[in-house]
Formats: sequence, structure tokens, C-alpha cells
Amino acid sequence: MIKNELIELINSGTARIGVIGLGYVGLPLIVEFAQKNYDCIGFEVDDKKTDALNNGKSYIVDVTDEAVAGCVNAGKLSATTDFSKLSLCDVIIICVPTPLRKTKDPDMSYILTAGGEIQKYMRRGQLVILESTTYPGTTDEVLQPMFEEKGFALDQDFLLAFSPERVDPGNPQFQTHNIPKVVGGVGADSTEVSAHLYSKIVSHVHPVSSARVAEAAKLWENTFRAINIGMANEMAKLCNALGIDTWEVVRAAATKPFGFMPFYPGPGIGGHCIPLDPHYLSWKARQHGFDSQFISLAEQINSTMPNYVVELATEALNADKKAVNGSKILILGVAYKKDIDDMRESPALSIIDLLRADGAEVIYHDPFVPEVTFDHAYTIGDGEPLYNHELTDDLIASSDCVIICTEHSTVDYARVCNLAKLVVDTRNALSNEVRENCNARIVRL
Repeated sequence: MIKNELIELINSGTARIGVIGLGYVGLPLIVEFAQKNYDCIGFEVDDKKTDALNNGKSYIVDVTDEAVAGCVNAGKLSATTDFSKLSLCDVIIICVPTPLRKTKDPDMSYILTAGGEIQKYMRRGQLVILESTTYPGTTDEVLQPMFEEKGFALDQDFLLAFSPERVDPGNPQFQTHNIPKVVGGVGADSTEVSAHLYSKIVSHVHPVSSARVAEAAKLWENTFRAINIGMANEMAKLCNALGIDTWEVVRAAATKPFGFMPFYPGPGIGGHCIPLDPHYLSWKARQHGFDSQFISLAEQINSTMPNYVVELATEALNADKKAVNGSKILILGVAYKKDIDDMRESPALSIIDLLRADGAEVIYHDPFVPEVTFDHAYTIGDGEPLYNHELTDDLIASSDCVIICTEHSTVDYARVCNLAKLVVDTRNALSNEVRENCNARIVRL
């Protein structure tokens, strides 16, 4: 029985683990398995990544070079672009991107490509787990038929499950091993074996009744955040209109010990999950004739926050008798969150586009991001690349406006505010002390 065969391999430590996609999700995951002495093969289409890993080098913030090198030197981790080696794996975990098309519909091409490679080299006795965020039904509607076309039968020849990734890049408190893992199989055997597998590397596993439940849970998590961030952003606009300090209001409300959870406004939402996942849920809802109005409203509010930031900067410059056209504007931080290099869906990129379209000279400082390249198909401005500038006294003083888009902890904000003429703070990066003892005029979200 395939269930018992796989459990025996997992318990004996002889199960070979394959991970397709070695990014922010796949790399930490495969390193956890390798550190538990499982033989692991990582699959990538980018030979620069496989070369780096095979030489003991990491390229993401949450995995150290030492961790990668230790696994490679112990013979427990190798990376390859040769997908024929999928046939060697007892477990295959898919951790590929799931972006959106321009129409805001799910782009399933990466999952389909990964599934096609598995189908090509599949053998009896394998467990396949999808971790990529997707709409409910993907695992059993898309992947299961692909594998059955090979002539294999679920539960007899292969097992199939969904276990949503939960990654917070740059968060030292919560990493793969101590983040609870939701697991839902296409059938009870798939759930049982997948949960057993993850229990070897994760402190708590939460099995659910189906892959669809697990898929929906992931989308609910991030849609919950998107909707509440949307409310926080709308409240920030209202507080500004009323002349009330947004951040003081949030702090006051957060003192309530029940029935309230603080969410904070910002220049927009970024990363691979929160800006995208609600669209997967609303797309699936439309397939069933359901109009998810709440989700759509939150997306509308969040997506217009870069425009609102540019409006704040424009009004502030006008008060100084300056136009955006021709002004030198310094962006502090282009990553989507603090102290990481991830720019996926970063609102800073939209702010840069809008400012450049209005004729501003835009420069940026981000110690984690040496270069920003723009896709001409998605930008408002001319799409010319930008390069990180050293945060010198002259750069700050010569800028007509400084916009804090990402509150990296490496920046001395007191120095910035003492040298700058105008600072637009979208992240509450400036303490009361800094604001009260600086030379710059401060505009806050």
C-alpha cells in the first residue's frame, strides 16, 4: 500500500525530497529537510541559482550561506536544472510563483509547467504536494488529471496534497520550522502522509479534510489582511481630512484587549501574497456567479494608495511654491517591506512611475536593492532603470522632497529630517522626538 510505503521511507529517513522552485518559499523548505538528514534535490530553471547553492551560497535573506554550505557539504542537498531527476524523488513539493495576468486573472503557467515536468518523469510511489498559492480546486482539478493521464491512479500509484506556504521574509521570529502547517490531501491517505512528512520539520501540523479547504484557508488568511489594510488606508485618508494623527488613533484603538486587531496604513501593499491572493479568490467566486464586493473594494482602496502618496507630495511641494515637474524627489526604500531586498509588487515602484510621469527627477536609496529595473509593459513612465544612491548629506539636502516608502532600520531618520526640506512619511518611521526636533517640514500618512 503506497501510504505505508511512504510512511516507512519518511520514518527511516530514506525518503528523497525534491522541491521545484528555490525562492523565498522553496529554499528555506528544502534546507529544513536537508538539516533533518533527508537527501534533497532542488529543481530550478535558473542555473545561476543552482550554481550558487551547489557552491554553498544563499541568495535570500532568511537562509544563511552557512546553512546551505552545511547541507551541501554533508551531501544532503544538491540543486539542478535537470528535471529528469524528479524520478529519483519519493516526495515532490511544488513551490513556484503564481502571479496574475494583466487582466487580474490567475496565471497558472508556472504550476502547469511544474506539473508537466512531474508528469514526464513520474513513477509509482510518489507523493506530490503543491505549496504555491492558488484558487480552491487547483490541486484536484489541474494536477490530479495530469498525473492520471500518465496512467496512474490516486491512492494506488501516487498521493497528492496541498499545503499552503506561510512565509514572512525577513521575520526572524517566525520561520519554516515554527510556523504551523496546514495540510489537505486529495483523499485521506494523501492528507495523512503529507501531515506526517511535515511533522518531521514543523512544530505543529494542522490537517484538514481536503486540498480545497487548505487552498481556501490560504486565500482567506491573506484576503483578511488585504481587507483590513484597506480599511486602515481609508481611515488614514479620513484622519488626514479631519486633521487627526492617524497613528495616534491606531495606537489608542489597539489598547482594547478584545475585539480589535491593529492594522496599519501605508503607501500600498506589496509582496507576492497580499496584493495577489484576493484576486485568486474573487476570480474563483466569479466562476460560480458570486460577486465578492468586499474584496473588490479593498483592492480598489489599496491599489490607489501610491496615487494618494503622490498627491500628498504634490500638495506639500505646492505649499513650497514648487511643482512636481522638475523637482528632485528622493525615495527612501524600494523593497516592499523593511530590511529585505524583495521588490515584488512594491508600492514604491508605482510611486516612482507616477512621479516620473509628472516630470520629477526621481532617485532612490535602498541598501538592500542595488538596481531597480522596470518592465515597459507595466510602467507609466519611460521605464528607465534606477540605481541605488549613497545617502550623503548633499543628496538629502539637495532633494526637494524625501518620501519614506520603506522604513529600513539602517537609515538614520533624525539625520534625514535635519538635512531635508520636506519629508513625506508613509510608514510612521519618524518618532515623536525626531519630528519635534528636526528642520524639515513633515507630512505623514
